[in-house]
Amino acid sequence: MPQDLDASFVFFQDGKERTALSMQRMENGFSVSLRFNQIGLFFYYFRVGGEFFGCGKWRDGVISKKADMRTWQITVYEEHYETPAWMKGGVMYQIFPDRFYKVGNRPIADWKVRREDWGGMPSYRPNEYGKVLNNDFFGGNLNGITEKLDYLKSLGITVIYLNPIFEAYSNHRYDTGDYLKIDTQLGTTEDFDRLIAEAKKRGIHIVLDAVLNHTGSDSRYFNRYGRYDSVGAYQSLSSPYYEWYRFRNFPDSYESWWGIDTLPAVNEHAASFQNFIFGEDGVLKTWLRHGIGGYRLDVADELPDFFLQKLRTAVKEQTPDAVVIGEVWEDASNKIAYSERRQYLQGYELDSVMNYPLKDAIISFVQSGNTSQLKETMYMLIDNYPKQTLDCLMNILGTHDTPRILTVLGGKTCANKDEMAVTSMNEQEVESAKKKLKMAAALQFTLPGIPCVYYGDENAMQGYQDPFCRGCFDWVNTDEELLAFYQKLGALRNQLIAFREGEYDEIFSDSGCIVYERRTGNDVVYVYVNNSSGIYNIHFNGEFVEHLTGNSFSDRITCQPFSYGIFTRK
Repeated sequence: MPQDLDASFVFFQDGKERTALSMQRMENGFSVSLRFNQIGLFFYYFRVGGEFFGCGKWRDGVISKKADMRTWQITVYEEHYETPAWMKGGVMYQIFPDRFYKVGNRPIADWKVRREDWGGMPSYRPNEYGKVLNNDFFGGNLNGITEKLDYLKSLGITVIYLNPIFEAYSNHRYDTGDYLKIDTQLGTTEDFDRLIAEAKKRGIHIVLDAVLNHTGSDSRYFNRYGRYDSVGAYQSLSSPYYEWYRFRNFPDSYESWWGIDTLPAVNEHAASFQNFIFGEDGVLKTWLRHGIGGYRLDVADELPDFFLQKLRTAVKEQTPDAVVIGEVWEDASNKIAYSERRQYLQGYELDSVMNYPLKDAIISFVQSGNTSQLKETMYMLIDNYPKQTLDCLMNILGTHDTPRILTVLGGKTCANKDEMAVTSMNEQEVESAKKKLKMAAALQFTLPGIPCVYYGDENAMQGYQDPFCRGCFDWVNTDEELLAFYQKLGALRNQLIAFREGEYDEIFSDSGCIVYERRTGNDVVYVYVNNSSGIYNIHFNGEFVEHLTGNSFSDRITCQPFSYGIFTRK
């Protein structure tokens, strides 16, 4: 290294001026030490001689003649930031309540359509006015979920995430009608309390969907159609709920979520709305007192930072170890939404987010052997997310908002919903897609975070985009082989300590193959997924057991073509 070579560490806080610190010469390089005393995002690169050293694709260094290269990121978060310990190392299961399982027939409102054909095609065609009403109900209910808790326990489930359960017009219930009333068709408050109690006996937490950016137009608060006994904001300027909404021209022109007039957007600045949500007798604390484990926040990007901060405070005041999960589809550490840099992961808003970046990377890997995207995504998550967040990320392969993972892996595309309604895979195509699904699930269950299984994925359910991805669970025709595979993965998650908070370290990668370890002290789990025709021998010292097959190995792990394995030392 030339004696006259100097180096600088150049950093800047998000949106602020750059600062250059001279680095101290060491025997084989340069070093610098500093402590950030402000919460926020910081970006940095190095200047060495007359050149700049920035962030490469794998978070390694690349040399540039220009200072506008890609930078590394440091997320500086609140010192006492903690996330719930009970989330880590677990397995989550998402349930769309109307389509999971039903016990008996619950009362149904006159304007709703009761479906007696469990497993039939969800209604998807618009009515004569061009609107899809989403008002057909198959009758899944809370007692049905309670009855299937032992089934869920057999999958190793420790967390159930329920799509909305509060009174609403639609079957998806994202158009809340009454935040303080469980939808009659799903059950009673007593049914809900029994579900919570029975789940708790089995070590399972219940997480509810909180839809706080908008309500339904058919709600106690807006009451556009006069079905409620309240004076809604649509009905009167003097309504106690009027300030909750933003009217352009009262009453028919108002702001709504993505312009959908059945989902009037809420004014989060309204003091009365904040009190209704955050107050001692408010929505969040009321249901926490029933014993739920926390909330998943619908469309978190639509909720201002100040609102999320108040929300977290209210939740943690009532239940300190409750979880707050945000629906964010991109890198949540540096997300810009509506021209504002969000503060989701700086310690005073969210505990976790839905891990859509990893979902996309896993699918790309099992579809095409794209190791690059998977590696880049993992480096991004590890570098940018607080460890507390990383360990409880909601790792998904599909949700109520996406096509079924098996359908995605099947690779058939459709031009419209009429085609989607009649398109499915034949037996050979299903088997091919299942092989890919197993690879995807092996990654989902072993990478940092908590895997979330969308109901029925373990039973090879198919379905394109909404509403086809929201079909009824087939309890008659069970894919026993795929179910057993998911049960093994769930058991390993429950059994192996390294999956809770273990560090991630890549051991080897090549086109279509990746090998990594999860390590907590002396507890180490080795994982490989080989989506290629090559054979790779990874050499270790010692005796190993592969947990999915029970096979034993000495001194090396052989990655067979199109296979996967989860190993520990004997």
